[in-house]
Amino acid sequence: MNILFVGDVFGSAGRHIVREHLPHVMETNAVDLLVINGENAAGGFGITPSIAEELFDLGAHVITTGNHIWDKREIFEYMTVPADSHERGRRILRPANYAVGTPGFGLYQGELPTGQPYAVINLQCRVFMSSCDDPFRKADELLGQIARESGAKVILMDLHGEATSEKVALGWYLDGRLTALLGTHTHIPTADERVLPGGTAYQTDVGMSGPYDSVIGVETELVLNRFLTGMPGKFEPAKGNPKMCAALISCDGATGRAHRIQRIMLGE
Repeated sequence: MNILFVGDVFGSAGRHIVREHLPHVMETNAVDLLVINGENAAGGFGITPSIAEELFDLGAHVITTGNHIWDKREIFEYMTVPADSHERGRRILRPANYAVGTPGFGLYQGELPTGQPYAVINLQCRVFMSSCDDPFRKADELLGQIARESGAKVILMDLHGEATSEKVALGWYLDGRLTALLGTHTHIPTADERVLPGGTAYQTDVGMSGPYDSVIGVETELVLNRFLTGMPGKFEPAKGNPKMCAALISCDGATGRAHRIQRIMLGE
């Protein structure tokens, strides 16, 4: 089976480029499972219910997020659904290692129309990030839950984090237990995509689906002014040179082992 993971959608430019390229990428590669990171889709900071619906309408089975998930308060209620629901609000995830009682869930277990079970995990790293629980031990816990509940072998993880070393370490720690571990958050695509020896497809950061004539999505002059003067200012999403960054993974649906991972970057 084929899995497509689309990196952090940033602002209107990111939504536009994803709408432009996603249909033909899905069709050309016979994609079975589509996961999109949408945490910056609303003006570069957060996601709203209407934008989540837009991404689901494009075919997303699951939307993952990260540290900007709470930037738009209206998403809180949208994500407050029963644990056993398969409604769209249940299929938008926040990092599973956030504090107990945080709205939403960090794991979704579903089934494709073919009957293929799958699971998607969203975790956040700790190095240079806001405080959260240990992602290593949380991953162990969630994999145990998947084994007990659905038995899914096809398991994709969105690992949202800053430090390359922490992501690489988690890749080795979870090799053979995931189909794919794909990094997000830095908005810069890395060229280290590979299938690890145990059969886990890995990439440190898939990159941003958004404007690349920018500083990680934000208007360049606004960021330069902050670096040069130290003065605060409101950041605005850029629009120039949008690219859709994604990772395409081929795997064995019966075992969950990945055969291949391909880095994708498409522009106007």
